[in-house]
Amino acid sequence: MNPYYVEHTTDEKGISYYFVCRKEDFSIVVYPAKYLMHKTRIHRSPNTVRRIAFSISYYLTYLKEKMLTMQEVLELPYAEQFQHFTDFLIWIKEGRHTEERREGPDSYTCNTYLRDVFGLYQFWEMEENPEKKLQVLFDQEISYKDSIGVLRRRACKIFKGFLPEDEHIGRTAEEESIQILLEHCTNLRDKLLLLLFAETGFRIGEVLGIRYTDDIDYERHRIRVHYREQNENRARAKNAEERWALISTDTFEVLTLYLAQYKDLLKRDTYLFVNLTGKGSGKPLCVNTVYAMLRRLEGKTGIKITPHMLRHFFANERWKNGWDLVLIAQALGHKQIATTEKYLNIESDSLIEATNQYFQKNQHLLSVRQLL
Repeated sequence: MNPYYVEHTTDEKGISYYFVCRKEDFSIVVYPAKYLMHKTRIHRSPNTVRRIAFSISYYLTYLKEKMLTMQEVLELPYAEQFQHFTDFLIWIKEGRHTEERREGPDSYTCNTYLRDVFGLYQFWEMEENPEKKLQVLFDQEISYKDSIGVLRRRACKIFKGFLPEDEHIGRTAEEESIQILLEHCTNLRDKLLLLLFAETGFRIGEVLGIRYTDDIDYERHRIRVHYREQNENRARAKNAEERWALISTDTFEVLTLYLAQYKDLLKRDTYLFVNLTGKGSGKPLCVNTVYAMLRRLEGKTGIKITPHMLRHFFANERWKNGWDLVLIAQALGHKQIATTEKYLNIESDSLIEATNQYFQKNQHLLSVRQLL
């Protein structure tokens, strides 16, 4: 039996806090609790904090099996320390972190768990051991371009023992499938939800956090992502960011019809998307209700779709229509261009053709002939 479990509580403001606890006496493990509290205070999403809590609980279980403490791991020689963390990755990959002993997660997930553990170590080092650091983490400076194309540099820690990850391109929705789903929606709210996902590229938490009183520019047909920490439905914008998206005239018409049809329900609160029936009618819509609606549509049409697939649709449609990659990244709220690239289902031939066109247009910038 795993000796640790994850618990959480919600305060009067609706903020969730996660803890790793011992099963033997139900006590909270101190430093993970401090670290998770820190992550909550710097506005990491509840889902992210929850994942980190589970990552730490798995690692503490692993330490107990190996009869080690974090302090003892810090004291290990480099080679043993390196072996310790690579063995942890294998332990996770084999599914030994779960009592079911089922097949373990993919390499990306295993590496994510270890990154979370490294985050705990770095936090603990700053708090207790400023002179003692993990030997297996190396300082490296990386270069990247920000959203306006300015080259910047950032220091980061790297570990050379991560598992090789398969390149992953998420599934995208198809326009024909979206049209079929829209035809099978039974109310304007569900139609508007699908349209906003497809036309704005917003995340589900961003859409469910929209307030019709504050976040819609009715004159210019724009909708805003606005970070709020205490939404009643726990919806929130990622990275505490703010951005605007333009919607089409047709979608704006659906929006105004929806507001008119459900004005009596909507006036009970300021959220754009609310429950239409039942005891919770008029209350802000939550993530589980959206996925339940999508499952009902799948049952009617045989078409499986998720909000994230509609985000991919948004990115791919903009790419096909000539949007610059930086603009697509800004619209999606991505901090890294590399993340946006993974959204785009670009065939190799298309990449070669795009590169060829770039060289033809910009070959004078390369000044190769001067070197011949």
